[in-house]
Amino acid sequence: ELDRIRVVGKKNAVRIFELLAVKGEKPPLDEKFLEEYRAAIERFKERRWQESLEGFERALDLKPDDKPTMIYLSRAHEEFVRRLFQLEVPEINDGTVLIKGIAREPGYRTKLTVTSTNEKVDCLGACVGVRGSRIRNVVDELNGENVDIVRWSEEPKELIKNALKPAEVQEIQLGTAEKRAKVHVSKEQLSLAIGKGGQNVRLAGKLVGYELDIEKISGGKGEKPRKTAEETQ
Repeated sequence: ELDRIRVVGKKNAVRIFELLAVKGEKPPLDEKFLEEYRAAIERFKERRWQESLEGFERALDLKPDDKPTMIYLSRAHEEFVRRLFQLEVPEINDGTVLIKGIAREPGYRTKLTVTSTNEKVDCLGACVGVRGSRIRNVVDELNGENVDIVRWSEEPKELIKNALKPAEVQEIQLGTAEKRAKVHVSKEQLSLAIGKGGQNVRLAGKLVGYELDIEKISGGKGEKPRKTAEETQ
């Protein structure tokens, strides 16, 4: 519980303010409070961090009651990853590169799909940066969490194939009645496709919106599915 906004953590901690949520009772309908609060939000959107912090503090000073205000700063939300990429990748911030979707298990791994609105700009290269400088900054801010950048595609099979990387997929069969796909991989690629504790197939399934069945190919014939995105949850 805080009655003042305090910023702690690493150099980019102030950026988390986009995700703050004031919990408890509804905000008091005090015009001065609302004016300061809205102004602080606008300053934050303009990335005027210090002025935004000061505005939030003034708003809290204007609260007509003495009840404490609880402010939660979250690094676990998927949108936190989106905001970090917006700050590190100019092409995302200006809309040249779009983040189409994010699937995340905080502290362990994140997969996100990206695409470019300009054929001259490579979406993957823009996110990675020169010698990996941009993605490295994001990973550092996430305390070493693995981040997979996936090229988005309108074609479901291509998207599933990209989402399951670094595993190499041999064949994909899409279900006709429901959003379910059977994915064939070689014996050597099976564990990589599934991932530790089923994490790779689970995040890939969430990212593409399909339930994925991973099936091993042996001697040209498929074997019984070993893992699905649903079974690994």
